[in-house]
Amino acid sequence: MENTVKKARFGTYDIVFIGVMSAVVFAANFLSIPLGDVTRIHFGNVFCVLSGLLLGPVSGGLCAGLGSFFYDLCNPLYAAEAPITFLMKFVLGGVAGLISHLGGRKGKALPFNLAGAVAGSLSYVALYLAKNFVTQYFLLKNPIDTVWALLITKGTVSLLNAVIAVVVAVLICPVFHQVLERSGFAGKLSAR
Repeated sequence: MENTVKKARFGTYDIVFIGVMSAVVFAANFLSIPLGDVTRIHFGNVFCVLSGLLLGPVSGGLCAGLGSFFYDLCNPLYAAEAPITFLMKFVLGGVAGLISHLGGRKGKALPFNLAGAVAGSLSYVALYLAKNFVTQYFLLKNPIDTVWALLITKGTVSLLNAVIAVVVAVLICPVFHQVLERSGFAGKLSAR
C-alpha cells in the first residue's frame, strides 16, 4: 500500500521562524534615519534579504512582506499603503530566496547569495520607484518635473538602502546558518 500522507508545506517550526523573522523585519524598520519628509535610510531591507537567503522564496518573502506590512500599519504616514508594501517586500525576499536556493543550495553559496541579494534589492527598488511614479504623476497629478525630482531623491536613498541590505545580509547570513545548524533548528525547517 502506497503512503498517501504528504508532508505539510509549513510545519510548526517553519511558522515559528517566519513569525520570528517577520518580527525582526518589523523591528529593524524602526532603526532608521529620516531624510526630511520624503524618505529614510533604514535597516528593514537587510532582514528582508536575510529572510530570503535563510528560508527561500516563499517563507523568506512572507517574512519580508509581513514584517514590513505591520510596520506600515503602525505608522500613519504609511498605513494606507501596507498591502502594496507587503507585495513589494515579498518580491524582495522572494527573489533573494529564489536565487540563493537554486539547485538546492539553501542559501549557503556566496555567489548565489550575492546574486540573490542584488536581484531582490534591485527588484524592490524598481517596484518602489514605479509605485511612486504612478502615485505622484497619475493619482496626485504632480507636474512631471516635480515627480522626477522626487524619484531621483527616493531612488538615490533606495539604492543606498539596497547596498546596505546586500552587504550586511550577505555578510551575516553564514552566522545565522551556523546558529541554526548548531541549535538543531535547521533540520526541523521543512520550507528550506
